[in-house]
Amino acid sequence: MAISWKDQGSKTAAAPAPEPARFDAPSIADIHPGSNGGLNPIAAAPTRAPDREVKESLIASDITIEGKIEGAGHIRIAGRFKGDVNVQGNLTIEVGAKLTGGVRANKVIIAGELEGNIEAAQRVELVESGVLIGDVKAGTMTVAAGSRMRGQMDFGWEDKDKAGKGSASKTETGTES
Repeated sequence: MAISWKDQGSKTAAAPAPEPARFDAPSIADIHPGSNGGLNPIAAAPTRAPDREVKESLIASDITIEGKIEGAGHIRIAGRFKGDVNVQGNLTIEVGAKLTGGVRANKVIIAGELEGNIEAAQRVELVESGVLIGDVKAGTMTVAAGSRMRGQMDFGWEDKDKAGKGSASKTETGTES
């Protein structure tokens, strides 16, 4: 049984404060888009995602695209793509997918097939079902048993070069003293 302010016996009690509006429920215009001429100013307004949230774009398994991908965010390829990929995010090539072109990304996970060079990546993972035909330049590389690769790998040198240069200058200074 709900109790109202009148039931509490105080005739001079102030009215309760209105409950704050909630924005997580869809509006009538969202449910019935034609109710205001097809426009919903709230839904049409751009919303800013938190800085930490990175969006992922998907090329579905039944899609074949030829072109170039550039930008920020993650890319997941489940279909076929021919062209270069240059993203400030992660690239995932799904099982059964094929990418033909050069790659620059933070992290590259290959479960399908990549025919092209990975020119710059912090981390590359070639999983059991993965096939890589091309050269790799990466910070770290993980190769699973059962995967296949034809090409050259160059990884782990970037951090050691920086450390080597720093220690070399210390050694030179130390030997001159």
